[in-house]
Amino acid sequence: MRLSHYLAVCGVASRRQAARLIDSGRVSVNHQLAKHTDRVNLCETMTILVDGNPILAVQDKQYWLYHKPVGIDCRLLANDPHSLLHVLPELPRLYPAGRLDKDSRGLLLLTNDGQLTQALMHPDYYHPKTYEVQVDKPISASFLSMMAKGVSYGDVQTRPCGIRPLSLAVEEDRFEIVLTQGLNRQIRRMCQALGYKVIDLMRTQLLDISLTDLAEKTMRPLTAAELSNLQRAVN
Repeated sequence: MRLSHYLAVCGVASRRQAARLIDSGRVSVNHQLAKHTDRVNLCETMTILVDGNPILAVQDKQYWLYHKPVGIDCRLLANDPHSLLHVLPELPRLYPAGRLDKDSRGLLLLTNDGQLTQALMHPDYYHPKTYEVQVDKPISASFLSMMAKGVSYGDVQTRPCGIRPLSLAVEEDRFEIVLTQGLNRQIRRMCQALGYKVIDLMRTQLLDISLTDLAEKTMRPLTAAELSNLQRAVN
């Protein structure tokens, strides 16, 4: 199988993330710098290293929920003291299925299932993600309407989304938004384009999986029901 596929199956990263590891020269095969065209023969003994460390054999699939606090960077960078890498256990080896930026908090799905991660992150799928947002001034009915229709910034036009104030008074500064995209810092840039600044952003739900009472900085495995619903949604 292709090297990026093998890395995903082994739980190193999703296929897309594995391709980035190869691009950045962090992967070697039999002591040679890896190329995207490299293939892994499971019948042969091969030495495959990521950042100089041998990758483990294929592991059982793992699915965990983590309540990320502000200040944790989802990029798995060993030399960054704020990296999520230093929060995760050595085993099972996990990585985030999607990211939250460093200034955001809330629900993060951790897994070693590369195929599921790819399905969740692929732009052609419309998997809903729910956020609670606080901005720097009272929101208006026109703000909610423009956000719901989709916002243009740079060369991006966002998809229509679900949005509602978190108070009976529209003039409050908090709202809930449901996105079906995963663009970089999307909510912050949508708000900025309409003259608002996000001061707190929390992801509360992914598909039918919710943070509920999971305490900040803690993690737990998905329940059987949550996992079944998640797999059904992405298949």
